Amino acid sequence: MPRHPQVADPDSTETFEPTPEGGPGAEKPKRRRRTRRIVLICLLVVALLAGGGLLAGGLYVRSVEGSIERVDAFQDVPEESRPQKVVADAQNILILGSDSRDPENTSGSRSDTIILAHLPKGRGSAQMISIPRDLWVSVPKSKDGRHGGRDAKINAAFAWGGIPLMVQTVEKYTGVRIDHVAIIDFGGFQEIVDALGGVEIDVEQSFTSIHKPHRKFTKGPQTLDGAAALDYARERYAFRDGDFARMRHQQQLIKAVLDKAASGGLLTNPGRLNSFLRATADAVSVDETMSIFDTAADLRHLRSGNLTFLTSPNKGSGQVGSESVVLEDPQKAKALFEAVRRDAVQDVLNAGK
Repeated sequence: MPRHPQVADPDSTETFEPTPEGGPGAEKPKRRRRTRRIVLICLLVVALLAGGGLLAGGLYVRSVEGSIERVDAFQDVPEESRPQKVVADAQNILILGSDSRDPENTSGSRSDTIILAHLPKGRGSAQMISIPRDLWVSVPKSKDGRHGGRDAKINAAFAWGGIPLMVQTVEKYTGVRIDHVAIIDFGGFQEIVDALGGVEIDVEQSFTSIHKPHRKFTKGPQTLDGAAALDYARERYAFRDGDFARMRHQQQLIKAVLDKAASGGLLTNPGRLNSFLRATADAVSVDETMSIFDTAADLRHLRSGNLTFLTSPNKGSGQVGSESVVLEDPQKAKALFEAVRRDAVQDVLNAGK
């Protein structure tokens, strides 16, 4: 994912796919961001830190800090436009995901996945709130002044102004101050899953994938290898709710990876652990201020049982002019994100039980 993506069609509001530098046919960079580390390592290396290897694990994570690939996530975000932080000890991490290997993705640079991860004070739990990529929101002006300053699909912010404008847009929409940013290439999850020896996924309905080799998935729990898990997580056309189904399946995949990595078998197999860490490193990057060691230490007790997945409240798909968009539910969204600001999401979850 380039640091400063270029917009293929500045006037388009329907497709937001930045053109790679050099244009069509340009040679792809060799194994871009080979040394990338991210929040997913923090969620998963957790097992290493909690499994009796705190000192060794800590030294290992410390040793890679200097080689972490970083992105300029906040440099162009005006401080005066940002929300104030309400609870000092809570953290909010914006996770942006693309899928550079998706057959539908010709540029490899769009932001298909937007997740606001809330880490409460005390770090006893975490909530991950998926924001639909087609959510209709107000996008601030881009730094060059050529784009934004109007309502659009939320992932337009990435095409118009890269990560900083996406941060600014999410902060404006939610009222939540973003502390860190992590970028995931979901295509890299294939190697991650294979390094774990496969993951357990409860397939919600039987279907045949539209992607070659057109795998058939059967409803119910099953073990999927990397290629099948990625196919499952990117499929949308087989489901009536399309992108909403894909969000659910990406959440399933993250949870399954966390479950498998924390199960213990990974830690007793040095070769598999090394393959897992290398695969994860290839799939992720973080902002310039995020400390992998500190975050991993903070989250060393986190498991999928206290990890809650939510979706930004919305009224489903609708039409704005000629565009198919996702329409927010303003009252419910305001209540949820106000709870995030006040570090009171668990209270909202408990009230809903």
